[in-house]
Amino acid sequence: MEFVSPAEHYDRFMGRYAPTLATALADASGVGSGMRVLDVGCGPGALTDALVARAGAEAVAAIDPAPQFAEACRARNPGADVRVGPAEELPWEDGRFDAALAQLVLAFMRDPDRGVREMARVTRPGGVVALCMWDTHEGGMTMLDTFWTAVGEIVPGVDGEHSRPGTARGDIAAHLERAGLEDVRDGELLAHAEYAGFDDFWDPFMLAVGPAGQYLRTLDAEQQSAVREGCRKALPSEGPFELDARAWFARGTVSG
Repeated sequence: MEFVSPAEHYDRFMGRYAPTLATALADASGVGSGMRVLDVGCGPGALTDALVARAGAEAVAAIDPAPQFAEACRARNPGADVRVGPAEELPWEDGRFDAALAQLVLAFMRDPDRGVREMARVTRPGGVVALCMWDTHEGGMTMLDTFWTAVGEIVPGVDGEHSRPGTARGDIAAHLERAGLEDVRDGELLAHAEYAGFDDFWDPFMLAVGPAGQYLRTLDAEQQSAVREGCRKALPSEGPFELDARAWFARGTVSG
């Protein structure tokens, strides 16, 4: 799936969860000072920010297929090596990095297995490859679960994002194992986001960012209104609130 929305639209929709998720992913991956680290599918740069804070800009590289996201990431992280390109064709030599991470990316790769193999290729023997994706199978990502549940009330049987790679428990680990990674371990990461009110939750869906926003745009005005009402009933209608989100996570070690 190609993201064509401006970086600021992504920030309003999904980006508000990215900082807490990035910290959790970097912690779980063991990223620290002295490491050379790659952010695959960097988007506007939330994970890149966290990696730069730990390893320094000169030790961090990032890549995204969306030029506007790569540009935003580059502007936010001066000194980092930020490029435009797909995960399946990484432009770095074998063994270049100590760790390669991908946050909320696996589900949108054209060929997820190839993408993971590329991440392993550019990581040195003994280095870490780690990825995470929202839990859309068990309802762990509250924002998306609220939206797709409301859609299901007017479009019975809608698939939502259940069939996307990495969104089910254990699926990321299976991708790592198929890529030949060793000592594969999986688990979950927790994130959260704050909303000023219900409109702050709903309005970003209208920006057509990601599968949910793009699906909403295919509905007519009456259906969109019904989905909005379904979400409103499930959430506080007045005042600020916070939503939790769970992502599935797995990491593996490149064979020596």
